[in-house]
Amino acid sequence: MTKKHCLFCDAIVPIEREGEYDRYLDCSCSPGGFYFLHKDSYDVINALPHAAKRDLLHVVSGYIREKTDCGEHAYLSSGDLDSIAGSPKTPVTIEDKGNRLLQFLYRHSESPGDPVTIHPLSASYNLTYSPNLQELVYIIDKLGSEQLLIREGMNFQLTQQGWNEAAASAGGKKLKPCSVLLSANDELTALWQENLLSTIGQYGYLPSVLTHPAANDSGQYPLEQLAESKLIIADLTGRSAGVYFAAGYALGLGIPVIWTVHSSGAAQLDVQLHDIRPLVWDTAEELAVLIRQRLTK
Repeated sequence: MTKKHCLFCDAIVPIEREGEYDRYLDCSCSPGGFYFLHKDSYDVINALPHAAKRDLLHVVSGYIREKTDCGEHAYLSSGDLDSIAGSPKTPVTIEDKGNRLLQFLYRHSESPGDPVTIHPLSASYNLTYSPNLQELVYIIDKLGSEQLLIREGMNFQLTQQGWNEAAASAGGKKLKPCSVLLSANDELTALWQENLLSTIGQYGYLPSVLTHPAANDSGQYPLEQLAESKLIIADLTGRSAGVYFAAGYALGLGIPVIWTVHSSGAAQLDVQLHDIRPLVWDTAEELAVLIRQRLTK
């Protein structure tokens, strides 16, 4: 496998070519995950002046880490850097950066006092969009002095007050993990990400899109992530054997599954429609309505 230097966190990581993008695997920007950078953007970003790199690259690393930690895919090109750095959603103040750390701990814990390990801490200052470890340590100490978190080595715990602050900024409730299973189809993936994930999020779920590499390959999705999901949405468009397998695995664990399929593929399903009762859709707008109806039952 080819390896390349991640421009945003300085790690040397394996990459895979997917169409017009290179997928960077398991660097500090996305531990255990990946992000996509347009193949023509690497040299453009690498040639930026030092001052521009100093101001931009750590912010983009923070953006990638937060986005992928929330279960979303990060697709980047050289033209995105300034808009990410200048976005009103990007934290600038120490207070806002500290809130991002509280949010991270909140996503990874079940209750106040539940320990979350951050290791290595030296490669995790992107959790707060910080330019260096010193700022992250300052933020941690500040949150500790405000009795919002407790640090014991590499383990971090939200106090009840910290938990309440994180919950308030998340709309007052913890979002439940939800896995959306799709076949490997760029148009289908884009349709779900751009039009449907926000609909699912309105009902208290944090959706994560999982795609399978081939329609005729059974393979496996990350079973641990599936087991932690509170809801599975399995789209059978493309007849991916992996989608059938993963949804069946979830059903065996007692996790509710919502089946969907585009009308063009309904007649070719490997099971009878009455056996799984999928939501048959033609447009993203129609599917959003059907999902809302199902989730409000």
